Amino acid sequence: MTTYVSPIKQILIVTISLFTLIACSKKNEALEEKGNSITIKDLPGDTSASMQTGGTASFKNLYFSFTTGTAVTISDADKTTTKWDLAFTGPYNSEVYVNYGGYKYNPGYNGPGVGAVIQIDKSYDQVTEAPSPAEFDAASMTKIGWDSGSGTGWFFYSMDNHIAVPIKNRTFVIRTAGGKFAKLELINVYKGNPPVVTDLFWPAPYFTFRYFVQQDGSSNLSTN
Repeated sequence: MTTYVSPIKQILIVTISLFTLIACSKKNEALEEKGNSITIKDLPGDTSASMQTGGTASFKNLYFSFTTGTAVTISDADKTTTKWDLAFTGPYNSEVYVNYGGYKYNPGYNGPGVGAVIQIDKSYDQVTEAPSPAEFDAASMTKIGWDSGSGTGWFFYSMDNHIAVPIKNRTFVIRTAGGKFAKLELINVYKGNPPVVTDLFWPAPYFTFRYFVQQDGSSNLSTN
């Protein structure tokens, strides 16, 4: 005996099946993204600012959240929260702080942020494990900025041509504001991520960087 199915019911069955397939597909995509890094391209800093007479900077801080994967607007009251993870500060927003409430000059001073950073002189893909909590507690690096010869920082800067040159094979392992482990590669400060810059007036600051946050709380920083 053949069961009669009305045209309307047939359409409903097909529609439900399609939604089920789409939902399963999205779930699979989410699983496939596990272990993948996020690359941010040409994130603008304070592009309207400039260096002042005497070398002081008028650049407004740029705040970035690992949770949202975007720049975030942070008021003075929000500085002492965990709403942000990175603060791009100083000349051309090139000095990067992690959100840590225990350091006087950190934008998150007196807040709940437990951020810390350790520099590892290896390529980003080679960094597969975060240091121990004790190593982060003892870390002395307060910000990621200009390597003026100390061997720490993410770019070289020439006082002759005033051009920043990003340092390759230098990765920054981070304890985030909320206590998770992450790794960060700061790739460029110039728009379009040019391999070489010879023009002092190349548009900046426009940040290209990639990062990975281990969401399960472990120290595993292996990425695809």
